[in-house]
Amino acid sequence: MISLNPKYTPLFDSESRFFIVTGGRGSAKSFATTAFCCALSKESDHKILYTRQTMSSAHLSIIPEFQEKIELLEMSSHFAINKAEIYNKVSGSEILFRGLKASSGDQTANLKSLQGITKWVLDEAEELTDEDKFDTIQRSIRSNKKQNRIILILNPATKEHWIYKRFFEAMGVEEGFNGVKDNVTYIHTSYLDNVEHLPQDYLNDFKQLKERNPTRYNHIVMGGWLDKAEGVVFTNWKYGEFNPDGLQTTCGMDFGYSVDPDTLTEVAIDKAKMIIYLKQHIYSKGLQPHVLAKMILDRVGKKLIIADSAEPRLIDDLKHKGCNIQAVKKGTIESGITIMQDFLLVLTPESIDIAKEFNNHVYADKGSKIYIDDYNHAIDGIRYNVTYHLDSPNKGKYFIS
Repeated sequence: MISLNPKYTPLFDSESRFFIVTGGRGSAKSFATTAFCCALSKESDHKILYTRQTMSSAHLSIIPEFQEKIELLEMSSHFAINKAEIYNKVSGSEILFRGLKASSGDQTANLKSLQGITKWVLDEAEELTDEDKFDTIQRSIRSNKKQNRIILILNPATKEHWIYKRFFEAMGVEEGFNGVKDNVTYIHTSYLDNVEHLPQDYLNDFKQLKERNPTRYNHIVMGGWLDKAEGVVFTNWKYGEFNPDGLQTTCGMDFGYSVDPDTLTEVAIDKAKMIIYLKQHIYSKGLQPHVLAKMILDRVGKKLIIADSAEPRLIDDLKHKGCNIQAVKKGTIESGITIMQDFLLVLTPESIDIAKEFNNHVYADKGSKIYIDDYNHAIDGIRYNVTYHLDSPNKGKYFIS
């Protein structure tokens, strides 16, 4: 049988739509939630969607975790299990395992089209950085047969993450809270709520980490939210006035559209003082070319824009509409970032999206200078500008017309 910490009781009896389940390592949050799904499937008319960002081999990863809970519940004979689903033969309820991303691309539309879902469990929810994608799926969970539950299981990331902004900051909820606020149930646990099930060497490791690195202990072990991500690429930045010495300025631009934002940043480079001043002008998704062109002209006029060379047709279209824009001759990502790291980066307090990127753009492998391709849309535009001026045959030359 399974005995869960009383903190997880609200999974069964709270009437909330949203459940935010947070905690650090060894907190048993995934164990408790999978046990809840298995137990809930004993009731009829449940269709539970269980997702992770990627789940290419559910039968090798998550399904064995569910099989363990089924055995502990002494219900093995009740279930039929295949590579992507668990079916309760007695109640008729189902648990479906899907990835938000697959080799064929984004699966949001496919997940949205699933019929009769009563529960959506989003495991490793911190990996979903697109709030719009979350809402697209969660709004499709609207069964009339059962209570609809949206359960997010996560190791807290940084305070820039939309989950923190939406479910903690905007609602006035402190991290570590257990209880209900409006239509959201919060469950937070740590290894201290699960000590009896953890080996002593595991506990000793936590103790040593607490003494050696209290910040990392609070985040990794206790499940605290970070002000900025670990392993960030840029630590050499601060807020300040834009271009106080009146340097000539140009701009850097990266293109997005439906998922990623179009970004436009004004840049002033003071080589003598080793300072790069940055001012955010555009950070928006879904802009049509004529709208984008008008925004550019309204905000920076005819200033030179160095843009992503991967979009030559869009660059030509913006030129035709009057923008002074040209494609960067790309160097390596590493060379552009290294130059940026050599300067003090000063950004205006209003440049909140650039600050968010600086706090969240991290190394995948610092030793090999490999960067995670996320939180880097404005950074890429800035890098194009810096590369043009400081790492190309044109370096130091500022063209305005």
